[in-house]
Amino acid sequence: MTTFFPLALPGGSVPRAKGFIERPDCRVYYEVTGKGPVLVFAHGLGGNHLSWWQQVGHFAGRYTCVTFSHRGFAPSTAPFEGPDPAEFAADLAALLDGLHLDAPVFIGQSMGGWTGIDFALAHPGRLKGLVLSATSGAIDPRQLDPAGQAALAAWQAKIEPLSAENQAMGVHPAVGKRGAMEQPAMHFLYRAVDELSVTLDKSAMRQKLFGGRDKPPSLLSRIETPTLWLTGAEDVVFPSPVAPIMAGLMPKARHLEFPEAGHSAYFERPADFNAALEEFLAELGH
Repeated sequence: MTTFFPLALPGGSVPRAKGFIERPDCRVYYEVTGKGPVLVFAHGLGGNHLSWWQQVGHFAGRYTCVTFSHRGFAPSTAPFEGPDPAEFAADLAALLDGLHLDAPVFIGQSMGGWTGIDFALAHPGRLKGLVLSATSGAIDPRQLDPAGQAALAAWQAKIEPLSAENQAMGVHPAVGKRGAMEQPAMHFLYRAVDELSVTLDKSAMRQKLFGGRDKPPSLLSRIETPTLWLTGAEDVVFPSPVAPIMAGLMPKARHLEFPEAGHSAYFERPADFNAALEEFLAELGH
């Protein structure tokens, strides 16, 4: 059922609906806020549908903002054997079909890239645009050409001591040291959202994600959807130097990096992230 609730927007209220999409082995929770061209936001391993509050609040006055929790992430449910990221793209297809949503722009953060890239490969032409934030999904950067492998190796050597320092300080890797030091309340909020999925074994989930990151970069050439790659220069989770290389393998892609952001620019630097997304949407004619 569609309801209305007040937001700090011209006009005062936007339509909002929420519910579950029934899958054969689980239920996927969703929220739809706003009216207009469709934006679908897919969260990372440390999040759920709530992760995008700074984007929904910004865009809902002009767009239909769809947020959802991947299977296994609260309040969605999981199969008995636990969630499998190989099912994410099919869940997204069921969500779009169930809500009768056409030509969405998909925005995937980290783990959400598994959903977006797999969906784009399985359903060519169905997305209006694709945004890959700190992610290459199941595309394996280790299979890049020698220049890409060198960039990956240099990044790994750089972040090893930084990751150890962050861990010793209790810094969440998806926020990073700068985010934790400059925005301690946001760092706390990120952890709080992360901890909502109390029944999910995230270590096992991480193993499934990276165990399934085995697709060759050459597959990217098949995605003709206009694509924006977004990375943070201080990311210690995703190898940001490989993003422009991977973008170069796609027919219609470009890359933008945020200089003072870590893995979660959408959360740490929402104004910059939203501005970059605004520009991309304008390029698409949205």
